[in-house]
Amino acid sequence: MITCIIRYQIDPFQRDAFKEYAEHWGRIIPRCGGHLVGYFLPWQGTNDVGWGLIGFDSLAAYEAYQERLRKDPEALKNFAMAQSRRFILREERNFVEVVNGTFDIPAAAT
Repeated sequence: MITCIIRYQIDPFQRDAFKEYAEHWGRIIPRCGGHLVGYFLPWQGTNDVGWGLIGFDSLAAYEAYQERLRKDPEALKNFAMAQSRRFILREERNFVEVVNGTFDIPAAAT
């Protein structure tokens, strides 16, 4: 599995707009074939950085997802809302792979 990590620089005065944008992806991403790990808002420390993490079985699966996303009416509406309200100032994507034996391990009982 590969994971796309999206780092967003957001307008800190429009945190609620970014939250709304992220909530919409909760419906759109799974429908278009991505495994949504989650979206994350700034909490402590930096107040202008948010994250989105989406998993895919392969790069080919990501490319197919991108194609479906470009045709999805709700996705297009969400992109348009972000552009018109201008709360995303910068966006960057990185792709990583999980190191076996290190992901989704439950905490040890104490």
